[in-house]
Amino acid sequence: MPTQLEELVEFLHSPQPAVVSIALDNLVGYSQGSHQSVFAYNNYESVTDLKKLAQESGKVTVSQSVTILANLCTDTKVRDLIVEDADFLKFLVGSIIRLTNMSTDLMCILLTNLAKNDHITKVFDFDLEHTPEQAKVFKSTKAMDCLMDCFVKGFDRTLNRYASFDYLAYFFADISRFTRGREYFITEQSYDEVVPISKLLVFTEKYDSKIRREGVASTIKNSLFDASKHAELVNNAKINLLPYILLPIAGPEEIDEDDMFDLPEELQLLPSDKKREPLKGLICIHLESLLLLCTTREMREYLRGKATYALVREVHKVHMEDDNIVDLCDRLVQMLMRDEANEDEQKVEEVDMEEDDSDDDAIVEVL
Repeated sequence: MPTQLEELVEFLHSPQPAVVSIALDNLVGYSQGSHQSVFAYNNYESVTDLKKLAQESGKVTVSQSVTILANLCTDTKVRDLIVEDADFLKFLVGSIIRLTNMSTDLMCILLTNLAKNDHITKVFDFDLEHTPEQAKVFKSTKAMDCLMDCFVKGFDRTLNRYASFDYLAYFFADISRFTRGREYFITEQSYDEVVPISKLLVFTEKYDSKIRREGVASTIKNSLFDASKHAELVNNAKINLLPYILLPIAGPEEIDEDDMFDLPEELQLLPSDKKREPLKGLICIHLESLLLLCTTREMREYLRGKATYALVREVHKVHMEDDNIVDLCDRLVQMLMRDEANEDEQKVEEVDMEEDDSDDDAIVEVL
């Protein structure tokens, strides 16, 4: 005999909308913690029900169904059942770019949680059909391009007054862990002739949104695992990557004049009230990005010429009590101050780094 909770789960596919509504109302609270296991009843039939309900027209039904699915993503079996359903995944992305959708931010959280699964790269294969109104906003029908446009253009709720699209930052961070994701962010796209990573850089100092800063910082870091692209990312004036890594870790400290004017122009003569990134974990991510740029001698020389050492030295002084920051600063100093006079010009330094697997690996739960 099923338990009372299992009976509630069974009610999710009732033909009576009122019964389904009561079931959803009661089950949202059980989608977190130890009670989650009830959704596995009858071979996870509830996941199929919830995916169908997420495609209904009622706002409450949709938001509750998506909330439950997002929370259940802590269960890898549930994640697989959702993300391997290409039709539902395409529906989810299509709904996020529907600019009147009142559940968009919840759907962004669900999409982010699904990005822990390798099958998420199917997003790159989706072509979407636009309404006349959407066609005015989105110049590409490719799903990933549309998600980028939502994130960049929709941060101030001018695209969709119900959505900030902030959680797409975590989605980008996760999908950039995959080769196909990294290639997307560092490759010029034909529809607008822009390299996607360049659209995200401005958000590294968006201090009113931890989510955006955190996700974008991790996306930058993950996009740097292909050393052959480093020169293009820092030398191409349309991308100009380095200042956006250095600015968040720069504070109001005075730097010697000899070093000051070697810094990228964006970091010269910073105001006395310049804010440094307040989250130590994010400072670490930016320092790790600099370490990745140190992979080749060409880039080490470039960083030296841009007075990166002087800035890292100041970060070290300010955060001497933080072991992680001190360790990363020390490693950077060793790379930047090394004597390379007798080394092979083409020698590549192995940098012991892995794709970010901390914050962008965490499942986002909806309370």
